[in-house]
Amino acid sequence: MVGAGLSGLTCARHLAAAGVAVAVLEAEPVVGGRVRTDTVDGMLLDRGFQVHNTGYPEAQRVLDQPSLDLRPFAAGAMVRVGTRLHRVGDPRRVPTWAPATALSPIGSLKDKALIARLSVEAALHSPDALLSRTETTTDDALRRRGFSDTVIDRFFRPFLSGVFLEDELATSSRLFDLVWRSFVRGTQCVPATGMGALPAQLAVGLDVRLSTPVDAVTAGTIRVAGEVLSPRVVVVAAAAEGAGRLLPGLDVPPSRSVTTHYHLAPEAPVTDAAIVLDGERSGPVANTVVLTNAAPTYAPGRHLVSSSVVSGDASEGAVRAHLSRLYGVDTTRWEAVASYTVSGALPSQAPPMGRFRKAVRLEPGLYVCGDHRDSASIQGALVSGRRAATAVLQEIR
Repeated sequence: MVGAGLSGLTCARHLAAAGVAVAVLEAEPVVGGRVRTDTVDGMLLDRGFQVHNTGYPEAQRVLDQPSLDLRPFAAGAMVRVGTRLHRVGDPRRVPTWAPATALSPIGSLKDKALIARLSVEAALHSPDALLSRTETTTDDALRRRGFSDTVIDRFFRPFLSGVFLEDELATSSRLFDLVWRSFVRGTQCVPATGMGALPAQLAVGLDVRLSTPVDAVTAGTIRVAGEVLSPRVVVVAAAAEGAGRLLPGLDVPPSRSVTTHYHLAPEAPVTDAAIVLDGERSGPVANTVVLTNAAPTYAPGRHLVSSSVVSGDASEGAVRAHLSRLYGVDTTRWEAVASYTVSGALPSQAPPMGRFRKAVRLEPGLYVCGDHRDSASIQGALVSGRRAATAVLQEIR
């Protein structure tokens, strides 16, 4: 196994559970791939703002979620329009936000009724039913469903830019439908010890060899540090760009990047454990959140703010200035803690995508998995790992 990210570790776990001997080779000194958490001065800093969703079916299958001590975010967002932040939430799950949501200037009453309808349909329909719909871009799908320019620009675009890492809503409508379903059916949260707790849990009991970069692979061979290994089966579980380097000719999509800045604020600028969005898109920040409102363990006794940029000026000064407008507070005394630019953070999934699932078996003895073979999400990475393990077991048996 090449790569100890979520897909590789999941694949290895399924194979090990079936009695197959597996060694996982990982170039980095820790497991997780793009899902990692650093500890800096007593703070937990994820490599880019990421959240886990309890509604992911595959997570329910492979993760012991209760032991992760998950800390939830509010089922909604705070949207800056004009001179103030407006609460916009699911009234079934945040009933105290219902009046504010109804009065918020993100769109008309018709738009809000359409959001409610969208959520009900997403919750009731199966993934297969959603995937059978005509595929367009997310922008086109929202317009076809009757949403106005106002609600698309003030709510959907800023909200989804942090999900898809693009603000043109060019992502496949099928991925949007699946993602919206997961939002409605699950809870957005982070483990108390950081997102790195997910791969750490998956790695328990596995033979993972860290700081072991792989130079080349073929069916039945792995070249590492001048040595040639000869496993019966090779699974490449690298991110899209890495998989493309190791497997020339592999159909990998382009990837999207994100820059996340962490700041310590003297006081929490808001008290809600909710994502903050700019409904007027007046600066580079796609989304920002006071992480410690949801998970105080990220910076005990302090107020840690995470802010992400997917396009535009990602410099700390530009981000700090935008945060002042978003939160309506003076940010000059905020302490810049760290920033992460994650290139290749998420595979692009513009239409046509079909049903997302690409082949994991390349030839006898050579397999590939990762979120670039499935939906671009934690769910997709976990599913891809299981699919690759199933295919490997079919071959060796």
